[in-house]
Amino acid sequence: MSLINTAIKPFKATAFKNGKFIDVTDADLKGKWSVVFFYPADFTFVCPTELEDLADNYAAFQALGVEIYAVSTDTHFSHKAWHDTSPAIGKIGYTMVGDPTGTITRNFDVMIEEAGLADRGTFVVDPNGVIQIVEVTAGGIGRDAGELLRKVKAAQYVASHPGEVCPAKWKEGEKTLAPSLDLVGKI
Repeated sequence: MSLINTAIKPFKATAFKNGKFIDVTDADLKGKWSVVFFYPADFTFVCPTELEDLADNYAAFQALGVEIYAVSTDTHFSHKAWHDTSPAIGKIGYTMVGDPTGTITRNFDVMIEEAGLADRGTFVVDPNGVIQIVEVTAGGIGRDAGELLRKVKAAQYVASHPGEVCPAKWKEGEKTLAPSLDLVGKI
């Protein structure tokens, strides 16, 4: 079953953000747009490139009112140690959620059970706590924050413009479509 258009499930976890340990719950994702960005593990190889890319684009997400939550099955202590020792991870200003029990990872259906690790899952959650975008990639395929940013803008546009949709490669300011009988067979 797809998680698209489903409400996020309850959770509570400890996270590392800006040098502090904080509590994070499902309620923190409500009232604003959020990206929940699962990755397999701290101190790995593809993961820091993705997380650094998000860090480099974090201000652009924040300008859209979007908060980022990076999640792995590591502990919040591991997140701090990685942040303190890796130049790439040291750039991160967004929340790094520890999920050692796998509760959040299972809630979003991205747990690799035999490994106890998360798939590379990306979820965009609207202010009502409803999942609008789901993307899961294989472990060796890194994600692109710029493409994620484009998708978030499209999701926000569609949410604020009922009756319009964003075509492939749509970028902010470009023409959208209004599905109707008049368009059938003309695209």
